[in-house]
Amino acid sequence: MNLKKEVIALAKNAQLAFRANLGLTADLKNRALKDMGRSLLAKKETILKANRKDILAASASGASPAFIDRLSLDDKRIKEMADSILEVARLPDPLGRTIKSWRNSSGLKINKVRVPIGVIAIIYESRPNVTAECAALCFKSGNSVILRGGSEAMKSNTAIYRILKGVLNKRAIDAALINMVATTDRAAVEILLKLNDYIDLVIPRGGESLIRKVVHSSLIPVIKHYKGICHVYVDDWADLNMAQKICFNAKVQRPGVCNAMESMLVHKDAAARFLPGMAKMFREAGVRMRGCPMTRRIIKGVSLASDRDYRTEYLDLIVSIKVVNSLKEAISHINEYGSHHSDTIVTDNKKHGYEFLKYVDSACVYVNASTRFTDGYQFGLGAEIGISTDKLHARGPMALEELTTYKYEIIGSGQVRK
Repeated sequence: MNLKKEVIALAKNAQLAFRANLGLTADLKNRALKDMGRSLLAKKETILKANRKDILAASASGASPAFIDRLSLDDKRIKEMADSILEVARLPDPLGRTIKSWRNSSGLKINKVRVPIGVIAIIYESRPNVTAECAALCFKSGNSVILRGGSEAMKSNTAIYRILKGVLNKRAIDAALINMVATTDRAAVEILLKLNDYIDLVIPRGGESLIRKVVHSSLIPVIKHYKGICHVYVDDWADLNMAQKICFNAKVQRPGVCNAMESMLVHKDAAARFLPGMAKMFREAGVRMRGCPMTRRIIKGVSLASDRDYRTEYLDLIVSIKVVNSLKEAISHINEYGSHHSDTIVTDNKKHGYEFLKYVDSACVYVNASTRFTDGYQFGLGAEIGISTDKLHARGPMALEELTTYKYEIIGSGQVRK
């Protein structure tokens, strides 16, 4: 069988499995999910062995430390992966829930009911935990999923996928509900993106080039999980100790992820008091700083930030810094240069906090907290498909509810339209 026929057959089977398994009970799905979580832990050595092969290959190709971090698994991350699946099992099933119900003038009972989307293709890079989390969320929400991870994580992804698939087989559940395009041939993605007769939604997760390519090529609706140019704005009313902790956490705790801070804005009245201490903490952590002229006058040895720097998702220990004249300027800068992902204000002024929440046009907007909390698990949503930066259908952490749509169920008693 050639590649095109193979991918089409996989998509057809995924669609058939979706339609045939709409009646799966919440109890059966939850028991299977618990088995998946336990199986990942029981077979962690298999996953780690596969992951080591991926890491060795990535290192040999000259991948950056941030890239290797996104790719790497260890006992802790496998446990987090398993815990996220177990959390999904504990969450209420969104399917069949009546969103709204009313009776019209003809006496028809009209129910607006939550239902699955259908077949979802997820195209992603680097992070093997995406395999487990996306499979679990799509399964719980009643969708079939087609996973296509990057070639750099193929061995890790395949090991995880086989474990999850094995659980479905043991439970006598249609294994075609979870599928993987297990080839490094990039032509498979192009084929997948044209199968609008079988696939209902495409979700790309990865770098800007991947997402642009998917959007350009797809005949299927796409929900974008775009880059994270996240900001922390230190207001003139900020508690500077709190601001240091938040900025340090947002930049340093895990710099290679989309909810890490890439740009730090500081009010001019706080800059001289805040920046020297913050710079010391950054330097000790190995963070390279690029700043505006005012920043460079306060912190010696900082390179000049360009317009491009303020539009860059570094995914590394690099931060761009800008001193602003007002809250209004900070908001304007974020809306202009950010990616509408996650942005924070640090302030003790409630009015400033409310203004920031109202006018910053991002999926997640914070007052006095790190952007690193933008995460489905942290929000109490279980695992996540990713962080949508789109505005239609889903925005922010995309979890169970965002993987559903609705239909109208109408019950009559013989009515005909006059």
